[in-house]
Amino acid sequence: MIKNLIFDFGKVLVDYDFEAFFRKYIPDESRCRAFNLILNNADVQQAFDREEHPFEVLIDELVEKNREFEPELRMFSVRYPEIVTGEVEGMRELLVKLKSEGYKLYGLSNWCSKVSVTMAQYDIFGLLDGYVVSSDEKVVKPEAEIYYRLFDKYDLKPDECVFADDKKENIEGGRQVGMDGIVFTGAEDYERRLREMVNDR
Repeated sequence: MIKNLIFDFGKVLVDYDFEAFFRKYIPDESRCRAFNLILNNADVQQAFDREEHPFEVLIDELVEKNREFEPELRMFSVRYPEIVTGEVEGMRELLVKLKSEGYKLYGLSNWCSKVSVTMAQYDIFGLLDGYVVSSDEKVVKPEAEIYYRLFDKYDLKPDECVFADDKKENIEGGRQVGMDGIVFTGAEDYERRLREMVNDR
């Protein structure tokens, strides 16, 4: 029986747009593209998500390697929460509905410690019964350990959970530890697939 619904944060509960953010503050197109290459790559993003060193220390390390972009990197550090553009359409209403039906709602996200600002800004996070964030745990999806930490923290049984994430590899990571999942593309599709999953059990 499905009792617990687990949600990624970015592109599931709230949307974000790195490129629009960069264009807003770095009007020079070639410089914007170069800056995007510095930040928007897997190694840098995972360092921020894992945050084994504080966020500002990671920024300092990037400045040391990219001195010509120090102003942009400092700006990025200060204005980072502006990357989030709003709640994903339809999700707050859907979470309210699912909660009224008796489901427990949890978050499981790869995100740096700046997520605390975002969580304070958007009401949708107040609907969650709990959450685990990678920067708190120093482990990231799809590593098995982060899923186990969620299960252990809230005494959840994996086969009673369904996980929604926009990245297929993170859904597969959940399946490896016994939790089914749905690759998220939008609120309407998610609800349809969840209902089908519930009816099949």
